[in-house]
Amino acid sequence: MLKRRLIAEIKELEENPIAHCSAGPINKDKLDEWEATIAGPEGTPYHGGLFKLKINFTNRYPMKPPKVKFITPIFHCNIDKRGNICLSILKDDSPKDGWTPALTVGKVLLSIVSLLNEPNPDDPLSPDIAALLKEDKAKHNEMAIGWTNKYASF
Repeated sequence: MLKRRLIAEIKELEENPIAHCSAGPINKDKLDEWEATIAGPEGTPYHGGLFKLKINFTNRYPMKPPKVKFITPIFHCNIDKRGNICLSILKDDSPKDGWTPALTVGKVLLSIVSLLNEPNPDDPLSPDIAALLKEDKAKHNEMAIGWTNKYASF
């Protein structure tokens, strides 16, 4: 079931690409390890950056969400220094807004882009960054732009 589902998702992403995003297996012989890229959305401090993510699927997918992490360092209150992402659909223990088998990698990428557009400082993985965003948005954006330029320039 896993292989068939992942092949279908690869085909869907090829036929209906997501603007400013790409994703696919690192190795065609190992479909459960993917790499994704997200271009920083225009109008955000991440604009101009290209962020790499790692996506791992367990044999429980699609019943359980994939494991998604940023490889590229990013200054964001909902993403920690190890690349972990605080996003409800990536949690399999959040019954209200959490993962459902109807979700796909494409929808996950769109949700991450939305998170880059609209950080949620009230549910942070990086409390210091969340506090800075709330207290001094200009300074926060300056730091985020600096990180984007340093780590995500292409």
